[in-house]
Amino acid sequence: MKLKKIAAVTACATLGLAVASLALPRHVSIERSAVIDAAPERVIALAASNTGYQSFNPYWQLDPELKVDMFGPETGVGSGFHFASKDGAGSQTVAKVSASQVDFDLDLGPLGTPTQAIKAVATDAGTRVTWTMDADMGFNPVFRVMGLFMDGMVGPNFELGLENIALETTDDAAA
Repeated sequence: MKLKKIAAVTACATLGLAVASLALPRHVSIERSAVIDAAPERVIALAASNTGYQSFNPYWQLDPELKVDMFGPETGVGSGFHFASKDGAGSQTVAKVSASQVDFDLDLGPLGTPTQAIKAVATDAGTRVTWTMDADMGFNPVFRVMGLFMDGMVGPNFELGLENIALETTDDAAA
């Protein structure tokens, strides 16, 4: 009898936590930006190219064993790469390119299909480069809880990538 009561309480608590997790945000957005000394066109050209992207990809520093297999055209819509790292595998594809922004579609398999964008806008102080990611955590309670930590997990990687963009384009500013 006591075992049935414990099982019932455990089941109710588990159900309660699952239902409560649905109150957590479904959509997660991460954004980082920096002002760098480079022309917006240079930043967009790097971001829109599968090889250019690799020149500032922060995940090379985070996982030296990162494996990248490029596909599609060298640059523009359809340009992309498959990746495999210690943290997972997937693909990233350029979905749209404009004068000031490159949009990417990511496929992380069971972890979802977030989108990313790199935007470059000229300012009086230089070019403001903004890197964003938007993800739909769906109705999965575990993903919803994970969403609470996404900014802290991905944000520092974007900051490193922005530093890399600034370093990659340093010679451009001097020219």
